Amino acid sequence: MRVIQLGPFPPPHGGVQTNLVAIRNQLRSRGHRAAVIHLTRHRRHDADEVFYPKTALETAWLLLSEPADILHLHIGGDLSNRLLALGLFCSLVPGRKSVLTFHSGGYPSSSAGQAITYRSPAARILRRFDAVIAVNEEIAGFFRRCGVRDERLNVISPHASSDTRAELPEPLSSFYAAHDPVLLSVGLLEPEYALPLQISALGQIRQRRPRAGLIMIGSGSQDSDLRSAITRTSYSADLLLPGDVPHEVTLRAIRDFSILLRTTHYDGDSISVREALDLGTPVIATDNGMRPPGCRLIPSPSLEPLVEAIEDTLLAGARSRTYTRGCEGTKNLDAVLAIYESLMRR
Repeated sequence: MRVIQLGPFPPPHGGVQTNLVAIRNQLRSRGHRAAVIHLTRHRRHDADEVFYPKTALETAWLLLSEPADILHLHIGGDLSNRLLALGLFCSLVPGRKSVLTFHSGGYPSSSAGQAITYRSPAARILRRFDAVIAVNEEIAGFFRRCGVRDERLNVISPHASSDTRAELPEPLSSFYAAHDPVLLSVGLLEPEYALPLQISALGQIRQRRPRAGLIMIGSGSQDSDLRSAITRTSYSADLLLPGDVPHEVTLRAIRDFSILLRTTHYDGDSISVREALDLGTPVIATDNGMRPPGCRLIPSPSLEPLVEAIEDTLLAGARSRTYTRGCEGTKNLDAVLAIYESLMRR
């Protein structure tokens, strides 16, 4: 079986990237071809069947020229016209079956998502895919509203790994040794993650816990702004932006650090939240209506509720395995491969 996935390939490491790589590794472990066409602006040189086209024409040529049985498009965020056009093209390539995974948990309830009806051009394109994967029931309901037939619709949560064998490299290991508690944020450095709020919250936490520190793993458009904001604090040495780190290192950090923070204005079904809960690490997250059991929820990204939640969680001091998604092993990855195999038999 020959599969080409289209979507973001790390770095940077995010939820969609993690799921795409996990599917690729699972395919390769079964002896299948697993190529990737990278779609975001973070480009590198083509290597190991990961292609970085610079234009839409190059992407189209790869889809036509590279041998494949399955074309699997991953979309996170909005259903932009560019991605819809790409999805339409995938569904028209002769001799290929097309699969879509929509990772954007908040899109169905957004104004753009609510505006899409059965007769919308976007809905017509979504109905063309041979199989559609929703990462939660809310997205599945959106697809049903668009007219996607039940026999083509699948609900499969993204894969959450629990492999923590990696060691913490520098500067993470020294920072961890010098601080207690250590708060952790994992995600893109973008406005929707309310990261300045976390910086302010650390300042208040340090008034009672002077050894507290915060690490924000990831990269994004706010990198320089956040670094400037950190230098203006009196506790800049207690904030660390290490950039992107390998996923296995992120898992080790999630396991060892005190609390995972997920403060968002807009969010889907976060893989890092699931990984933290499986590893027994407390999670404080903004309530987006789809958090798994075990999270301490705050109603919105605001300072007082966040500080209160952090203090309550630290006082409780409990690390318990409240959510056991990772114990399912590769069950969700096997479900994706089962979809591919079913399409191959048609």
